[in-house]
Amino acid sequence: MANRWKSALTSADITPYDAFLNRRQMIAGTLGFGLVTSTGIASAAQPEMELNSWDDITQYNNFYEFGTGKEDPAEYAGALTTVPWGVTIDGLVERPGTFDFQDIISEMTIEERIYRFRCVEAWSMVVPWNGFELNDLLELAGIKPEAKYVRFETLYRPEEMVGQKASWIDWPYIEGLRLDEALHPLTIMATGIYGRPIPKQNGAPLRLVVPWKYGFKSIKSIVRITLTDEQPVGTWEQLQSKEYGFYANVNPDVDHPRWTQETERKIGGGLFAKRVPTLMFNGYDKEVASLYSDMDLRVNY
Repeated sequence: MANRWKSALTSADITPYDAFLNRRQMIAGTLGFGLVTSTGIASAAQPEMELNSWDDITQYNNFYEFGTGKEDPAEYAGALTTVPWGVTIDGLVERPGTFDFQDIISEMTIEERIYRFRCVEAWSMVVPWNGFELNDLLELAGIKPEAKYVRFETLYRPEEMVGQKASWIDWPYIEGLRLDEALHPLTIMATGIYGRPIPKQNGAPLRLVVPWKYGFKSIKSIVRITLTDEQPVGTWEQLQSKEYGFYANVNPDVDHPRWTQETERKIGGGLFAKRVPTLMFNGYDKEVASLYSDMDLRVNY
């Protein structure tokens, strides 16, 4: 198992569960740094925030497999069957196969990780994920020396995921990481949030979380992980490569073509919450900047 990490974020910094799913409101206050694991935490202060109703939690979310409207996932995700659930690991691995979700969980060290989460649309939050490091999962299959990238694939089941009946996206949803990014201790496979299983509209039962990258990289409802020697083309990159690059590292110095990335809106603080500066690599620069030391991050956005 990889070395575990400690955090300067605590439960006081967490975006309220309803605000995380609701996304109608913006958070205020200054956040600390890092993540939290089961091994210990450091502290950082943030004002207490009022929780919203269960209806707010479940009625506003993004998951295009269930439609493009904010209320669509909550309305339609109930049709998704998540038990049983298998994850196929194939490609450049020693032991390819399909692994049952419950068998995976029984082999993993489940931790709580409090991470900043930054959307490419320039809003952000702090989320307490429950999950395990992706590198531990890849160890189950064994990585061949020639592997350079990891490709992820979301479930394709249009009879349950009604948004997949639309043709503007070439389903299933695809994302990818460079192998060293995938093996980094910050990269996790999340199985829960706020101590609860991930709701179906948020990527149940298993999703990727890469906290120094924009949120669209954190692919949901994963059914296939492929080790490869070719750089994968993600869904948003395929749709509009000038707006959504392969790396998608949070970078206040590289604007989206249609808006600035210098600042962000904090979920939970109301519609008129003050914008705050965006941090390079979403505040995880000390941990991950060395991965890109020889790269032009304006070209490799």
